[in-house]
Amino acid sequence: MNIVARARGIRGPLRTTALACAGLMSGAALLLAGCSQAGPSGSAPSSGTPAHAPANPVPGSAVPAGPGSGSSSASGSSTASQAAQLALASPNIIYTASLEIRAANVTAAAARATGIVLREGGYVSSEQATIDPADHARSAISLQLKVPVAVYDSTLATLSAVLGTQTSLTQHAQDVTQQVADVGSLVTSAQDAITQLQALLKRAASVSALLTVQEQINAQESSLEALQAQQRALTRETAYATVSVMLVSPRHRAPAGHGKRRHGFLAGLAAGWRTLRLVVSATLTALGAALPFAIIAALLAAAGYAGRRRWLRLLRRGSGPTTAG
Repeated sequence: MNIVARARGIRGPLRTTALACAGLMSGAALLLAGCSQAGPSGSAPSSGTPAHAPANPVPGSAVPAGPGSGSSSASGSSTASQAAQLALASPNIIYTASLEIRAANVTAAAARATGIVLREGGYVSSEQATIDPADHARSAISLQLKVPVAVYDSTLATLSAVLGTQTSLTQHAQDVTQQVADVGSLVTSAQDAITQLQALLKRAASVSALLTVQEQINAQESSLEALQAQQRALTRETAYATVSVMLVSPRHRAPAGHGKRRHGFLAGLAAGWRTLRLVVSATLTALGAALPFAIIAALLAAAGYAGRRRWLRLLRRGSGPTTAG
């Protein structure tokens, strides 16, 4: 009896301890399940739609589901964010400069500038020349040079020093880092959207759904091409600085006495002679312009005078016999 009572006394605490352990284990299991459902970010998505899924679902088609679609959308988002972070990490700046140089021989200076830029890995994007063989002082050449950004400062200093006398220099720098990052992110997102639409195209259940998805793919591809062209242009502009060089010849020398008023008898005589020439020229011009009208008026007057005389003669002949009777 003592043994049975002792056994019952021992069983009571063991049962209580077991129940407590079971309750703790079930609570821990529930806590772990909640954490696993929340995910690494601590919040569950509000819907199961992928981030880059089409805005308008196509009727009659099945959207690919399962772990593969979720992982592809997540990887696309992470790729776009990584590309944007990488673009923001390295600054992207567009450098432009405008340089005006006075050179004795603009043709030789233009050839020298082209050689300097080519040696540094650049190129000439445009050239405009105005050459006057009779008067080299009126010649001018405009060059637009593309210089690698790494040697922009040194090349600009060389051009300013060796081509001639620098008369003006203007520099400008534009930071397009955020624009480059935005375009890169849009390109990645468009590529992911096209990939998902192509997967959706394979699962289209009707012809109308197939055509609708194909139209969306075509629209996304057109947008992607435009974004990629903008991306290439930004890459080119940030990789090469633009240097506009204006080469001009020395200016004309003003003739002696130019711009100064002269006084005296000879100066007055010359001024009077010029005025007389202007008056005579203006009078002859006016007479020449009025001469055709004067000829026509004279012919009309002569015809009217002849008609009047003939009319008077007729009147005299008609009144003669009446006076005699």
